[in-house]
Amino acid sequence: MVNTAYDTARRTPAASPWAAVGVSAFDEQVYQAILHQPDAGAAGWAQLTGASLGRVRKSCNRLLALGLLQPPDSMGGLRAVDPRVAIRALIRRRETESEMLAATAEEMASAHEAGLLREEPARLVEVVSGEGANAARLEELYARAEREVCLFDTPPYLAPRTPQLDLQADLLSRGIAYRAIYAATALEDPDVLSHAWRMVELGEQARVLPTVPVKLLVVDGSRAMLPLTASAAGGYCAVVVRHSAVTEALQRLFDLAWQQATPLGQGGDDGELSENERALTRLLAAGMKDEAVARHLGVSLRTLRRRVSELQERLGAASRFQLGVRAAQRGWV
Repeated sequence: MVNTAYDTARRTPAASPWAAVGVSAFDEQVYQAILHQPDAGAAGWAQLTGASLGRVRKSCNRLLALGLLQPPDSMGGLRAVDPRVAIRALIRRRETESEMLAATAEEMASAHEAGLLREEPARLVEVVSGEGANAARLEELYARAEREVCLFDTPPYLAPRTPQLDLQADLLSRGIAYRAIYAATALEDPDVLSHAWRMVELGEQARVLPTVPVKLLVVDGSRAMLPLTASAAGGYCAVVVRHSAVTEALQRLFDLAWQQATPLGQGGDDGELSENERALTRLLAAGMKDEAVARHLGVSLRTLRRRVSELQERLGAASRFQLGVRAAQRGWV
């Protein structure tokens, strides 16, 4: 016998959270009726919901597919699955589907950008002028980074470095990989060298080349920023390049340079070097000229060359290059 005191329409909220897991308002009414009157059968549930028997049966099939009901067995007809179990399973299924959709977002975004570029190639690049505009665009690129940031670092420095240092530190704290290749001439500036060591301590992967081809920032291999002017005389003018064959080429350029660059890292704590010797090997590995190294260490050129000669003798190195290779093999740089 059906207990008609139960009113599903009154129990159904105007804006139901069931929609989030793919359950319609009517299917929710049927499910609520089954929970309250499990033995009423399809005819009874139709009476409770005020719907036709055919519509209720179709709803039951949908609830079966969603895992909210279990099929008839030798013990009787349709039964509701424990809501605590069934609803959690529905939520997990929806989460999985959402994650799968999110995983395709990058591919879809690439296709979208490619389509826009075919229709309007001018979208590929954006010219940014002025110190403030450059700083804002740089901050935006850092904020959107998801996997990795790659940097060619070389003078001249047209904008204050302090805000960029904070952005880099924030990236590293978020777990974003950061690779930087410094021009040796950049590290002749004590402030730049100090910054480089500080970033290495925070997790930056740093390497050095005698020169780098261009000042460059590449974010996630899909966006790049580089100057349009070669010196401070040109002012603060840069270009932002969106995902395209150009950004892919710039990323490959960086990766090739990375393979050729010398690692810039903390010396090993194996006790083989004194603090002065460790500082010397770091500066030599950075590719600095003797004058710059001597200035950093506060010694004369004659003293510097004597120390380098002593290190070469200890390692059996016939040249500065061989000294750098053998120091790197021992983990000194």
